[in-house]
Amino acid sequence: MPIKPENLKRYPTDWKDVAASIRQRANNRCEGSPAYPDCRAANGEAHPVTGSRVVLTVAHLDHVPENCSPQNLRAMCQRCHLTYDAAHRAANRVKAVGL
Repeated sequence: MPIKPENLKRYPTDWKDVAASIRQRANNRCEGSPAYPDCRAANGEAHPVTGSRVVLTVAHLDHVPENCSPQNLRAMCQRCHLTYDAAHRAANRVKAVGL
């Protein structure tokens, strides 16, 4: 997932290296999510379910960019990452519009 410009300062200066180490730990494959625990989509290949080219992202399990401990980070394909973040993003939208 692209980092929003307003959140860029919340990430460590070595974020690219941190993210690369998580992808390496995962052998460049999705580590799955609660919704799709067995997903092992490979970076750069066609996703076995969606058919889209996989771009392996690194998810913060607690949604806090400052918390970059390896236990809080997981390599995820777009499908797993978007599904994992869906409730968090919806809550943020509600806060943003003041509902």
